Amino acid sequence: MPTFLSALLTAGHWAVWILGGAGLLVTLLPIFRQTAWWIRICDFPRLQIVAALLLSLGAALLLPSPRSFSNSLFVVSLAVAVVYQFSRVWPYTPLHSKQVADASRPADDNDHHISLMVANVLMYNRDASRCLGHIRHLSPDVVLAVETDDWWLSQLQGITKDYPYTCHAPLPNTYGMLVFSRLPLIEPQIRYILDPDIPSFHGCVRLPSGLTVNMHFLHPKPPAPQESKNSARRDAELLVVGKVIQHHDGPTIVAGDFNDVAWSHTSELFRRLSRLLDPRIGRGLLPTFHADYKLLRWPLDHVFHSAHFRLQDLRRLTHIGSDHYPIYIRLSYEPKGWQEQENQLEAADDDDHQEADEKIEEGIEDVAEEVG
Repeated sequence: MPTFLSALLTAGHWAVWILGGAGLLVTLLPIFRQTAWWIRICDFPRLQIVAALLLSLGAALLLPSPRSFSNSLFVVSLAVAVVYQFSRVWPYTPLHSKQVADASRPADDNDHHISLMVANVLMYNRDASRCLGHIRHLSPDVVLAVETDDWWLSQLQGITKDYPYTCHAPLPNTYGMLVFSRLPLIEPQIRYILDPDIPSFHGCVRLPSGLTVNMHFLHPKPPAPQESKNSARRDAELLVVGKVIQHHDGPTIVAGDFNDVAWSHTSELFRRLSRLLDPRIGRGLLPTFHADYKLLRWPLDHVFHSAHFRLQDLRRLTHIGSDHYPIYIRLSYEPKGWQEQENQLEAADDDDHQEADEKIEEGIEDVAEEVG
């Protein structure tokens, strides 16, 4: 029996070291700002990594083991990693102060509100009824649907009687984009910022009050072996738009499936460049992917906006048959006190601008290398 217990204890120690070592490795890798997909993918599951680190830390403290420098260093490293990982995520919990204030205008003041539904529908999903049900129930001012092909265009075409302003780029490559608006679109354009097969939407929408809002909708490629060997193009597309927004004077909204989490270095760099706010901060993660796996979820679908807006409503919607949940947001145009919100953001410095330029150049070179 003692031999069996000794073997079991040894196996337990090995399991703790393997799990904890893996947790430490995936904590360290993202700190190195390399674009390789297997490094950047470690940005995503930070809460899951925290859980693995805590499990390892608890087991390391509870299991009897000889006192040694290596064991002590291991325990301290796990504790530091837990604190670091949680520090990356905690702004997106109710423990943090809200970056975007709650709306003060009446909810029925439609002249100064704008609502948006963002849905990655999953191109191979052939059940449009649930997506259409959300549109009919919520009646958003603007609908953005990505991963849309011609079949999805035909299924959503029926809403054009209520959404007469459209701008579409249906594609069979899982990067199609459809935009429907009940409000007038001004100079809507589909652009291909880097990849010739990855569309994005750029234009303006006019509210009933006459206010013009700049709109940018994106869906860049993720860093994944079957999509892109690195994150260079995704990062470059976000930062190109971030630099464009620097020249916007008026209210601005950027939305879409960014294939990136809000706490990544690139997302934070994008927000510093664009001076946009994240309404999730201080409210909750609202993880949108993967809709089918409760323990493997993180927020990939985003809406960022300028400090001209306050938040009326933000929610993750129910399953539509996709691997993403849709999100719905309603913003209230309240320019009074906008500086108070904007001042919460750290301004981009010279190093940020230099890094953004380098990342954009890297993305351009990556596309040229593939085409060439």
